[in-house]
Amino acid sequence: MEVAGRLVVSALLIASSLAELNSTEAQGRSTCTASLGGANLAETHKALILKLNADENCTWTIERPENKSIRIIFSHVQLDPDGMCESENIQVFDGNSTNGPLLGKICSKNDFVPVFESSYNTLTFQILTDSTRIQRSVFIFYYFFSSGSSIPNCGGYLEAMEGSFTSPNYPKPHPELAYCVWHIHVEKGYKIKLSFKEIFLEVDQHCRFDFIAVYDGSSTNSGLMGQVCGRGTPTFESSSDSLTVVLSTDYANSYRGFSASYTSIYAENVNTTSLTCASDKMRVIINKSYLESFGYSENNLQLNDPTCRPKVSNVVEFAIPLDECGTIKRVEDHSITYTNIITFTASPTSAVITRQKHLQIVVKCEMEHNSTVEMMYITEDDVIQNQIALGKYNTSMALFESDLFENPILESPYYVDLNQTLFVQVSLHTSDPNLVVFLDTCRASPTYDFASPIYDLIKSGCSRDETCKVYPLLRHYGRFQFSAFKFLRSLSSVYLQCTVLICDRSDHQSRCSQGCVSRRKRDTSSYKWKADSILGPIRLKRDRSASGNSELLHQTHADKTQSQPFDRLHLFSFVVLALNAVIVATIAAKRFVNQRTEYKYQRLQHH
Repeated sequence: MEVAGRLVVSALLIASSLAELNSTEAQGRSTCTASLGGANLAETHKALILKLNADENCTWTIERPENKSIRIIFSHVQLDPDGMCESENIQVFDGNSTNGPLLGKICSKNDFVPVFESSYNTLTFQILTDSTRIQRSVFIFYYFFSSGSSIPNCGGYLEAMEGSFTSPNYPKPHPELAYCVWHIHVEKGYKIKLSFKEIFLEVDQHCRFDFIAVYDGSSTNSGLMGQVCGRGTPTFESSSDSLTVVLSTDYANSYRGFSASYTSIYAENVNTTSLTCASDKMRVIINKSYLESFGYSENNLQLNDPTCRPKVSNVVEFAIPLDECGTIKRVEDHSITYTNIITFTASPTSAVITRQKHLQIVVKCEMEHNSTVEMMYITEDDVIQNQIALGKYNTSMALFESDLFENPILESPYYVDLNQTLFVQVSLHTSDPNLVVFLDTCRASPTYDFASPIYDLIKSGCSRDETCKVYPLLRHYGRFQFSAFKFLRSLSSVYLQCTVLICDRSDHQSRCSQGCVSRRKRDTSSYKWKADSILGPIRLKRDRSASGNSELLHQTHADKTQSQPFDRLHLFSFVVLALNAVIVATIAAKRFVNQRTEYKYQRLQHH
């Protein structure tokens, strides 16, 4: 009886889908030809089934006199699988013509369900096909919507290690004209297993009307893992710690929707146990089979603080904060060690004996004093590359807009005016509240490899520049400001490198507590950890325009020189220049002998 009921429901679903398909083909079907050239569409919502031939070129404009945006969905695109995106594509523009901003391009190489939204009440799309003689088909669905309105429980961010979610109104029929996006993100090192307990959507062979799309990543531009509809209980497994789920519905035939849940799967293979140390926690992974070999489960494990419980998936994970869960901190010269113990507890079989092994896992993280971390901005080919080599403590350096240190500057290169005040902050990323950051040395160079020349802003905790101001110790932040300058006889870029010392706040004899020490012994009081950070380039605003015209100016000057005869006036000028060069070289050599290792810069005045 149950089987018969399912067959009846499936038959009704298929019948309703075929009825809508036939209606859509009868009312909205259009053959896009070069002579027709597209059309204007003004309905509040519409489905189009376009049968395309070779050498098509037509444009469609969607527009209504109301203050709403347009969402257009290409739920099924069948173009020439061997066609090039340059010669066969669909382009979508924001506005009433192809002169508007390009929202995106669709071709056979796309690995996602294309969805675009206009900024106002008009949208244009253009279809081009190449000369290959095959049949193409595109299903398009669009509707107007108010950007300020939203459907309850329609999408969101899920960041727990496991959870569940449903379509809006589930198990009642889902709403019409819904577009919901769920972003699932778990901890690094884990994958996501997504299981649908039920899917009850409109049946269609290509899932053109109502569908669920699952993407292997953090956005709808990630790789499409599947587009499903009808009835079923599929499962998906991501390749990383992010997964995206989309529900899209049209204006007819609403059913129950879906119910789904997800769990986290540790991605790496751990035979027994593993330990990693970060700035804010120790991470311990224990293989379940390893526990079972001793007759234990995750319920038998506890830390020094038994209230701190592990996360359980296909492995058992303890994320142990450095300042909680009974973690013991030990401070020695040039090192800080954090220790905790995982013990196995079980109820004995009798009050006298037990046949289970009593095990302990001692986890210890020692912060190495000779590790470094760099944050370097490089602008070759206008690509910003952030290269971060993590030691045991993670530090970073950034420029800020003001002395409030609220809004970091993300531009690279960062163009400034001469004498403009720059605000710099080096941050230590850790959960240990007893650590402080001390700026020991900060220097500038015109090159990112910090070859000569070098100019010191801060040395041994002391300001070496008249405009440099070092802020007092402030927990995990080292801060200073200075006025922008330009190196003479060098490139226009300026890079900064800071060496910071990390100390325990309770140690009043540490190097951090001493502050500025211009002359000190080598065996001075200890610091606990050392890190180097690099930031740059910083360039002058006037160099931005000058650099673009320098080549042209140089060529123009060269052409002029070649067109003029070499007369006595030129010879006299050359002799004068040579004498000036000798005088300048003599003065520079004398100053170099007097200054020895220090490299001076000159503050340039505004013109």
